[in-house]
Amino acid sequence: TTAIRENGDIRALRLESGLYGKAAHGFWNVKTYFYDSEKGIPGAIVNNVFKQSQRQWDRNFFVQGSYQQSITRLYDIQVNAKYANDYMRYLNPDPNQFHIDNNFLQQEWYASIANKLSVSKVLDLDLSTDVHYNTLNSNLDGFVYPKRLTSLVALAGAAHLGKWKMQASMLGTFIDESITRVNPGTEDAVAASNKNELTPAVFLSFKPFDKKEFNLRAFYKHIFRMPTFNDLYYTDIGNIKLQPEYTYQYDLGFTWHKSWPGAFFSEWQLQTDAYYNQVTNKIVAVPKGTGMYRWMMQNIGYVEIRGIDVISDFAFALPSNTLLNIRTSYTYQKAQDFTKQKNPLLEALTYGGQIPYIPWHSGSLISSIQRGTWRVNYSFIYVGERYDNSANITDNYHRPWYTHDLSASKDIQYKKSRFKISGEVNNLLNQDYDVVNNYPMPKRNYKLILSVEL
Repeated sequence: TTAIRENGDIRALRLESGLYGKAAHGFWNVKTYFYDSEKGIPGAIVNNVFKQSQRQWDRNFFVQGSYQQSITRLYDIQVNAKYANDYMRYLNPDPNQFHIDNNFLQQEWYASIANKLSVSKVLDLDLSTDVHYNTLNSNLDGFVYPKRLTSLVALAGAAHLGKWKMQASMLGTFIDESITRVNPGTEDAVAASNKNELTPAVFLSFKPFDKKEFNLRAFYKHIFRMPTFNDLYYTDIGNIKLQPEYTYQYDLGFTWHKSWPGAFFSEWQLQTDAYYNQVTNKIVAVPKGTGMYRWMMQNIGYVEIRGIDVISDFAFALPSNTLLNIRTSYTYQKAQDFTKQKNPLLEALTYGGQIPYIPWHSGSLISSIQRGTWRVNYSFIYVGERYDNSANITDNYHRPWYTHDLSASKDIQYKKSRFKISGEVNNLLNQDYDVVNNYPMPKRNYKLILSVEL
């Protein structure tokens, strides 16, 4: 059966503004952002279902500001503040399904202060403190109205010792979460547990040759990730039993950069990293039901990730002041689920399997040609074979997919205003592919963009 997916429309409005200023030995900025959208959710492709009626509305607003001041030659301070207000409504009016009309309102208040002290020519120290306060309201029956106070304290140091550069930090994360039980049936509900965590990180960089731009680098990180309100409390998606994620990350790599001013082949930069991660309670999203909205957050008990990233940048100086830039990237990632299962048969299927939707091989080629106010871009993205479950069996297999995209833009300066006209052709070869099982991506599609900067 050949059909056209319906209910895939979107209407969106985005407004941004920024103010910038200078002060004696410092500077400040203020930014505001507003986004409003209504979109249809076309849903999964399943037998004898040709139209989905789910709708989603989003309204996001934030205002943030930053001020940085050099108090003395050795001491700098930076202060940041932000308020964010995010509203989302989801509607499922399908008479053949359970009627849903839910809305959520998240608010966040954030402030931070960072202090930098230059102890000597080779040593800098930094002490930073961040405070977040989050609330979530909803019209759901039995909702528990969570509130979260997050405090982050980081002490970091950086040393420059000849060919060596070293950085080390210790981050303290302190989370206090509470809920308000105002509805019948929530008497037994409990908030996510409070957390107090210390996570260190160490970075090393070594430049073995004085005149050649070749650097070796390595780092170790211990990362703590607390589930968000979306992960914990959103309908269908949320999982109140979700556990925090802990990661031990090891990385070894190098960068090399060489330029030939005035030559046709004017610049080449190469970056390579090999890494190994140990992740406990990895947080992932998996599809649930037939609606894009209906996903479920879950933990994978223990995951080991081994990978290699290679990025290469080339720059060419063409005639008539034309510049050509090419970036190629390749990633190999083996992300295995080593969770011990209570069911021996399930463990036999999943133990050592590649985790959901992570390909072994992926890469891209992105190029741009710029001449004066004109710019043309081309991109090729490749994602290799994957599975949608840690059980790497035929039923869970997904074929590789790739796309070609092309765009062109022109900048126009008129008095004090700047205009930019852009045109895009995405999925140039009109290919069929799925990123997530049963959710086909658009075939060849077009976009025309007009940007105005006042």
